[in-house]
Amino acid sequence: MFSALLSYPTSEMRAALDEMAGLIERSPLIAPAERPGLLALIASLGEGDLLDAEERYCELFDRGRALSLHLFEHLHGESRDRGTAMVELKQLYRAAGFDLVGNELPDYLPVVLEYLSCRELPEARDMLVDCAHILQVIARALIARQSNYAAVLQALLVIAGEQPVDVAKVPPAKERIEDLDRAWREEPAFGGDPQAAARAPAPARGGRHAME
Repeated sequence: MFSALLSYPTSEMRAALDEMAGLIERSPLIAPAERPGLLALIASLGEGDLLDAEERYCELFDRGRALSLHLFEHLHGESRDRGTAMVELKQLYRAAGFDLVGNELPDYLPVVLEYLSCRELPEARDMLVDCAHILQVIARALIARQSNYAAVLQALLVIAGEQPVDVAKVPPAKERIEDLDRAWREEPAFGGDPQAAARAPAPARGGRHAME
């Protein structure tokens, strides 16, 4: 479900919005405090025609690295390290019996969430924890744009056992997004070990969860 909500809008996705709203209301994975934001996102995804939804999506996520849904872009930019990390992630998928189809890169967040929806919950949480600092950055950028999509990142952080971003501390202004994009260009986003988010736990068989 989370994977679908963050994906490029399609007619099939919009047709399933009512079903996703029901899942949000029932899922024990989703904290009650996070449900209103997710339901507001679903309502906004159903507004207007499909072309309107597509344009809103592109306007939001094509603005620069701060809003990119490609996780390793936040860690490595366009360096060769990103390519190495993506190869390792693709091998993780393949070892678990999943082969990517289409043109999406393995570090695209909806792809990662679809994979996690097929894993046991502890493994899914461990991988979310590994990339929690990236989820926080994307959440802040979305909150700065006053975007309903921020609700997905906030819910994922809570599932990972992390604190959601404090909305009151993120100025809701376009200038904030431009500053974030400049920061990505001028200096590394994170200290410590940049390979941490690229590491993933050993594959294990499991059921489906709300991340899909």
